[in-house]
Amino acid sequence: MKIWVDCTAAAHPLVLRPIIERLEARGDELFITAREYGQTVGILDRLGMHYTVVGEHGGASRLGKARALESRSRALTKVVWEQQPELALAHGSVDLAVVCWLLRIASVQMQDYEFANLQRQIAFRAARRVLMPESIPVDRLRKLGAKPKKLVRFPGLKEDYYLADFVPDEGIIEDLGLDRTKVIVVLRPPPETSEYHAPNDVYGLTIKHLAEADGEVQAVIIPRTPEQGEAARALGAPNLLIPDRAIDAQSLIACADLVVSAGGTMNREAVALGTPVYTTFSGKMGGVDEVLIHEGRLQVLEDPGTLPLVKRTDPIGVRNPRDPAFLVQAVLGAVALTP
Repeated sequence: MKIWVDCTAAAHPLVLRPIIERLEARGDELFITAREYGQTVGILDRLGMHYTVVGEHGGASRLGKARALESRSRALTKVVWEQQPELALAHGSVDLAVVCWLLRIASVQMQDYEFANLQRQIAFRAARRVLMPESIPVDRLRKLGAKPKKLVRFPGLKEDYYLADFVPDEGIIEDLGLDRTKVIVVLRPPPETSEYHAPNDVYGLTIKHLAEADGEVQAVIIPRTPEQGEAARALGAPNLLIPDRAIDAQSLIACADLVVSAGGTMNREAVALGTPVYTTFSGKMGGVDEVLIHEGRLQVLEDPGTLPLVKRTDPIGVRNPRDPAFLVQAVLGAVALTP
């Protein structure tokens, strides 16, 4: 079977990798398209995946997003028509949803955040099957178009699946020139170009607080956009490192003493890897994070001065690995469903 996979953000190659590998091992033929955005292409390169770049992100404005959706979907339609796939897979790609609706291709959407309303409504209503974590209430998903017939809910975090075979490379510390004797913090800026982003000052205050702790702390900032990277470099703080390439962020998180992130995936990677993690996310909290906060596995950061800048002593590694075969079977099951 020929299967199309679309990656539109940096997390997508990581999330979809174990599914892609298992489908290829079955003998399926896969082709991957990617959007030029953040570190998406760099991570595909690092993972050794073959892909075709089609289009780029439309920016923060609704008009820019609409124009990018129209132009990229048009370009993708030509690429995908030539390939003639029987199934398509994405982690929230609206472009894939539009193309699959136009070309009548069965599609599967995987997601773990339910409040990007317009994006989810388009993607979920076009999809034949939707994969979501059990921790998200069903009534929220039904409103987005993920009706019971198409909904598959999986236990745990999506990170438990794609990190199941992950072995952290502790050499990342030396590769980045970090000092193991200092407290190593990983920072992820807010998703400023996303529909669900709500501005706040906590991220900026956190950088300032860490920069002032120069003698004891080293912080690695993993920006989403070139603009975020340049803004961090402009601070001129010697203990703030901003990589200029896609790095093995999962190994860095596993080896770090602390993670502070305004995003979802990096927070949950820290949870999956047992690294203390604080969220500065200011949008509407999704069901997955609500549960993690309730369980005490994710902390909400309101005052950067309360961050515990101490070295970890517990062993590194994946805490609750889960078999991705469950997700593979859920994806393949979409073909048998009637539209």
